[in-house]
Amino acid sequence: MFSTTDPLAALAARSDVAAAVQAAREEIDALLWRRDVRNAADEVAAASRERGARATAAMDGADIAIVEDSPMGRLLDAALRLTAAVPGQVDVFAQSPLQVYAHLHALTARGFMDADGLGRPRGGEVADDPLNLGAPPSAEEVSARLALLAGLLTTPTQAPALVVAAVAHAELAVLRPFEWGSGLLARATTRLVLAARGVDPSLFSIPEHGFLEMGRPAYVRALQGYASGTSDGVSGFIAWHAAACAMGAQAVL
Repeated sequence: MFSTTDPLAALAARSDVAAAVQAAREEIDALLWRRDVRNAADEVAAASRERGARATAAMDGADIAIVEDSPMGRLLDAALRLTAAVPGQVDVFAQSPLQVYAHLHALTARGFMDADGLGRPRGGEVADDPLNLGAPPSAEEVSARLALLAGLLTTPTQAPALVVAAVAHAELAVLRPFEWGSGLLARATTRLVLAARGVDPSLFSIPEHGFLEMGRPAYVRALQGYASGTSDGVSGFIAWHAAACAMGAQAVL
């Protein structure tokens, strides 16, 4: 799928991708320059974490108001733990993304799978599928593609951070490297990349809100396009992701 010297830059050069990414970057930049946001930075970041957690949980079916002792309540709790932990992992993510994924998975998946599987890529063909994407890639493919993803995230590129974030997000969501919770980690990846690469260092925007507002069916179609491996499918996901991130910036009141 990624065969050029700078594969992400090649994707970013497509006119549809470039336009969507530019529009999203303008919305995020406008958010960061808002005086009311800067004056209430801690409150805005905290609200972003909570709203983002609720939105990403809803993407996996947990559209509920409170944490409770039920499958959906526990899923919401896991999403809240994950999103709260992201800011503390940004610096490490820039150098060791797989280490961060392992840490965040162990934190998030607690109570949903056996302890010996926490933070470990799956060794079999079983993975949760809340989006009904179908059978996941094989465990052998997981290992190879995680190594490739780590390389893409740590190798210099001329591609904008929004392109890097989209590809990393889609790769995790489609690959489903863990038995449980890969979708939550995929969506958290957007926050990690945008913060690590200085686009939204204070984590004010709410990309998960955009993902939810764009709709689960559109999300699934975009991921299926990415999974096809075609240039149009991959660039289609990047453009979809950028539009969602723009909505996530606009959602900050």
